[in-house]
Amino acid sequence: MPIKIPSRLPAFDVLRNEGVMVLDEELASRQDIRPLRIALLNLMPKKIQTENQFARLIGATPLQIELSLIRMSDHQARNTAAEHMESFYRPFEEMKAEKFDGLIITGAPIEHLEFDEVTYWDELREVMEWTQTNVHSTFGVCWGGMAMINHFHGVKKHMLSEKAFGCFRHRNLAPASPYLRGFSDDCTVPVSRWTEMRQDEVNAHAGLTTLLGSDEVGPCLIEDPAHRALYVFNHFEYDRDTLKQEYDRDVESGVPINVPCNYYPEDDPSRTPVNRWRSHAHLLYGNWINEIYQTTPFDMNEIGH
Repeated sequence: MPIKIPSRLPAFDVLRNEGVMVLDEELASRQDIRPLRIALLNLMPKKIQTENQFARLIGATPLQIELSLIRMSDHQARNTAAEHMESFYRPFEEMKAEKFDGLIITGAPIEHLEFDEVTYWDELREVMEWTQTNVHSTFGVCWGGMAMINHFHGVKKHMLSEKAFGCFRHRNLAPASPYLRGFSDDCTVPVSRWTEMRQDEVNAHAGLTTLLGSDEVGPCLIEDPAHRALYVFNHFEYDRDTLKQEYDRDVESGVPINVPCNYYPEDDPSRTPVNRWRSHAHLLYGNWINEIYQTTPFDMNEIGH
């Protein structure tokens, strides 16, 4: 089954050309089923790239998905055309009365700031509280996951002495979890962050369960059943060349940066990187969508009760 997105959204043609089933409004209205309403609160500077990445993953399931794009009400995007934002995004303030089966809160390149120093922190806290009444399941990604686990549990993020950058092996710590159906005993996940969450501090909260973790870069995927949430601190959604783009950008800008480890063949940045995480990315987001489908109320008015 397809994902329903506006036919003018750049992701529509990108996904259709990749073989992902996509529907526009007219075709979707002819299907007599209730689509899952999934929202993406996109905090990343490259909005279109991020839209493509997440739409690709949630659009690969056998269910009809209606994707809504959300932005912070007063925060103006500087790296995406105003016309694109006006055409496809709605401010959170306009969507507060609506209900969603799922919400993804993306990362943001603001790790060096304390949470309360972020200009839209107060509104993001409102969003996180809103998820408890208006969203059936929320997925916080990288900084978005760190923000959620801090808001709900007070778990702190810690600055690293050097950037965790590359592709790292992660152990499957909960093979029976429905979110890890089909996962191998370990998997490779792209990592790109200057901060970390510490496993001992996560363990101090009995309601949190670490599903994937690494001895090198710490916890990766955490389940928070009490808040109907998952927190992932790394980037399953990345394309093959996303880490390369980040590396090339820093090299060109003269920013000190290590070659992303275990990413290029023989760690040679002149060679084409290999995507070794795509299958697990589809498994994770497919499992999340399936869990939403199995547990969300058919009557959306009942979400949050």
